[in-house]
Amino acid sequence: MNSVLQSSPLIDKFKLRLEAVGGRFEHVSGKEEALALVLDLLRQEGVADTAEDAAVWADGSLLTAENKERLAAAVPGIRFDVTRAQVAKAKVGISQLEWGLANTGTLVQAADAVDTRLVSSLPMLHIALAPTAGVLPDLPAVLEKVHPEKAAYLAFITGPSRTSDIERVLTIGVHGPERLIVILVDELEVAL
Repeated sequence: MNSVLQSSPLIDKFKLRLEAVGGRFEHVSGKEEALALVLDLLRQEGVADTAEDAAVWADGSLLTAENKERLAAAVPGIRFDVTRAQVAKAKVGISQLEWGLANTGTLVQAADAVDTRLVSSLPMLHIALAPTAGVLPDLPAVLEKVHPEKAAYLAFITGPSRTSDIERVLTIGVHGPERLIVILVDELEVAL
């Protein structure tokens, strides 16, 4: 593994805020390292070739035809043809996002594609891959980068799903993933 990672006070702040809201932070330099880390995580989670143990992976720049073939051979149970029925039963959802907000630990996803929204909101574990260069200080900095013709639907993800509207008791995972793992990848480029 390459140990030279892009780090900065901005990345450190993003990590701190993400962990404060219950997310897990990982940081790798290369795309191959990112794929290897995801495979390790899927094995740890017991992803298998049954609907309840499957992982669904929404399309993104890391998913070349070669990578899909390699990933599917390494861990049976990874699905790339995302459907609502598959995602509703899947254990893990994997998606690629564009930005992170350092001041809140929030991820920002250009979620025009339905499969992207589904994999980040329905399974109990969401693994989010994001470019290190996409970590920006705050919402105004992200909004300066958004091109409305390329991103008509933005999703904001701040940690695992949580609610306290049931008798004012904080509950995790009621309306979405109960766990969030963010992997920043230095070699990954911001898509938009």
